[in-house]
Amino acid sequence: MEREKFGSRLGFILVSAGCAVGLGNVWKFPYICGENGGAAFIVIYLILLVLVGLPCLICEFSVGRGSGKSVMRAYTELQPEGTRWSKVRWVCFSGNYLLMMFYTMVAGWMMYYVFLSAKGTFENLDTQGVSKVFSNMLSNPGMMMFWTVIVIVLSFGICLLGLRNGVERITKVMMLLLIGLMLVLAVRSVTLSGAKEGLKFYLVPDFGKMADAGVGNVFFAALTHAFFTLSIGMGSMEIFGSYLSKERKITGEALNVMLLDTFVALMAGIIIIPSCFAYGVEPDAGPSLLFITLPNVFNHMPGGRVWGTLFFIFMTFAALSTVIAVFENIVKMTQEAKDWGRKKSVAVNLVGITVTSIPAVLGFSVLSFVSLLGEGTTIMDVEDFLVSYNILPLGSLIFVLFCVKKNGWGWGNFLKEANTGKGISLTNGIRYYMTYFVPAVIVIIYLKGYYDMFSTKGTVMLLSWMCVALVLLVSILCLVMGPRTREKSKE
Repeated sequence: MEREKFGSRLGFILVSAGCAVGLGNVWKFPYICGENGGAAFIVIYLILLVLVGLPCLICEFSVGRGSGKSVMRAYTELQPEGTRWSKVRWVCFSGNYLLMMFYTMVAGWMMYYVFLSAKGTFENLDTQGVSKVFSNMLSNPGMMMFWTVIVIVLSFGICLLGLRNGVERITKVMMLLLIGLMLVLAVRSVTLSGAKEGLKFYLVPDFGKMADAGVGNVFFAALTHAFFTLSIGMGSMEIFGSYLSKERKITGEALNVMLLDTFVALMAGIIIIPSCFAYGVEPDAGPSLLFITLPNVFNHMPGGRVWGTLFFIFMTFAALSTVIAVFENIVKMTQEAKDWGRKKSVAVNLVGITVTSIPAVLGFSVLSFVSLLGEGTTIMDVEDFLVSYNILPLGSLIFVLFCVKKNGWGWGNFLKEANTGKGISLTNGIRYYMTYFVPAVIVIIYLKGYYDMFSTKGTVMLLSWMCVALVLLVSILCLVMGPRTREKSKE
């Protein structure tokens, strides 16, 4: 059967950017920026995004277009005989599932907050009252499951319509509405009385503040976020590369996706940070910024009910764009693994995601005693840890090594695919940069993630988990970088 293709270049850019533009980008970027000195952080972040994130994205898109398959078959199609790169395909599949096991729940929170804001629930509530609304939501698994199922059914329903008629057509509309809402909210934010100081904090670099936060801490925060913001490492971008025509070179298309993703992240900061300054709220409040702090900010605004509703519609679109993109990857991987049609793949995975999302939903109430990562952590934290701190960095490392190593696809094949078509060429001069520097940075990010997670939990636990990280890293490298075996690569 002929491979599905995007109907337009704009469709590819918007759908791929929609996958990257997720809650981690829009939600985390403003408060990470707030924690690390504002504009000085942004300067470092943008530099590292180009140096580390862009090469990884180019690799993932190239593997997708070069193979014309999802990760489930891409390595098998491109790997030399006797190598074992295809063994990692189930890790990628598991990563997509693990992400959706809690991400659909958080997307449901956004949708629920649209309902609450439109209904006027937050009007006249003080900080404690808004906080109680959030706590009540977490302690009500039935209600959370209801909104989670709505997200799952809606998103899989869009995937059922196909790539062009469903994923591309609806995501294009949703992304354009997201950008429109974002611009309206940004204009409102910067015209608030007192927003000027917020804009100054956000847009004028102050390296003294960066020094106060700790140069090393700011650098690693920027490096980590630059790496994770593009949703690279588990094939969610690779699948859209497989739908891409040969008309344009990969580098230019990857750059467009990265720029749109970055634009949304920066605009999210312009929406949130000046608003916080205008009402005397610290912009480094962490994840609670979204569900507790901002509803309080909207309460103080004239027409706050409308602005709050529009903001959470914006956040819902950001969440759904990612869910739909990852669901499309899951659907296609299942089709290729089982030789199923789209309808059967959608039906089976709809049930699978719904069932496997239950533990995260119950993790704030019935299963709140499950704290595998230490006191105060939840099942969602464990799932996020497995995806963000393991599968994404290790998966990205494999994509890059596969593209540059002789026992993988190889630099020549990768460069030929990346430079097929019109547009910006990838120069042969960065071969050694991508072969040595980019993998080294990914390994540093991976190990630093473990250190940050467990450094506050005692020396014994830190050393134990760092050993786990090293074992996983060495195991993956031995699996894919080992000598060729006698087995055939076509599975």
